Amino acid sequence: MKIKIILIIAAVAAVLVGVGWFCNEGPPPQNELTLHGNVDIRQVELAFNASGRIAQILAQEGTRVKAGQLLASLDTERLRLSRQQAEAQVAVQRQVVARYVAGSRPEEIRQARAQRDAAKVAVVDAEAYYRRQADLVARNFISQQQADSARFALDKARDQLKAAEETLRLAELGPRKEDIAAAKATLAADEATVAVLQRDLDEGELHAPSDGVIQNRILEPGDMASPQKPVFTLALTDPVWVRAWLAEPQLGRVPVGAHAWVQTDSHPDKRYRAWVGYVSPSAEFTPKSVETAEIRSSLVYQVRVFVCEGQGELRLGMPATVTIPLDQAPPAQGAAPCTDGK
Repeated sequence: MKIKIILIIAAVAAVLVGVGWFCNEGPPPQNELTLHGNVDIRQVELAFNASGRIAQILAQEGTRVKAGQLLASLDTERLRLSRQQAEAQVAVQRQVVARYVAGSRPEEIRQARAQRDAAKVAVVDAEAYYRRQADLVARNFISQQQADSARFALDKARDQLKAAEETLRLAELGPRKEDIAAAKATLAADEATVAVLQRDLDEGELHAPSDGVIQNRILEPGDMASPQKPVFTLALTDPVWVRAWLAEPQLGRVPVGAHAWVQTDSHPDKRYRAWVGYVSPSAEFTPKSVETAEIRSSLVYQVRVFVCEGQGELRLGMPATVTIPLDQAPPAQGAAPCTDGK
């Protein structure tokens, strides 16, 4: 008898609680859709694009970083010295190219012309000497050998005159265009060497690719780094979205671009503006995180609801509730969801 009374009292209490909840909370609104999911954030593993020993680490776990901020650097002293050597070689080669392009100096041309004139005088003198020697041979005053020596000297003077004239012509023409092109090509190769060394120096620094929060600091100063060894794990703070699942009957009621609201248990009285940024084109089984086996066996479509504000208050994996009004107008093409939803 006592047991029956207790059961009756418990049943009445359950009914009263249900009625009270219904009166206070009421049934879910018919003009909005409620989804449950978890906050999702992209993560990036940051590694040097070069190999070497880490010289300094400038960020800790939990540090908020901006895009382009220096996070770590390698020991690049040897590369810096190599770059200085290559820059000096570039400076030398630039002077070589400048000398070729400028051509012969006026002083060099005047010097070549003076040597040509001197060669002409030497030819005239050699011709006069040879004529005298030939006349003496004809009179039998000297031997034929002396006349031959004078003729050989005349031939030599004429050849030296030709050489002086060609030297003057080369000075007036200046360097060959092939020599100028070769000098410029050598300069380009030296400049490319400097650029490669500068790129190696730049790759000795690790910068944040975008705004985010350092989640893991994996290596320390003194460790050997390489492109295959991450130094940090960076959690991106933008974009932040809630990953939820949509049943097939509701699929046509949630277009991409629709405005939504996101709430979390950490801030139950605060709603974050959001918008539906992605609806999966293919169905999948409900993830195992959903409690009941019946629901887990259902086919659903993944939805990503991007949050417009409050990214600093949302953490990876945080449970969230998404509310999507169903009576809103279709989003305009090219509209900005975060600004148009105010």
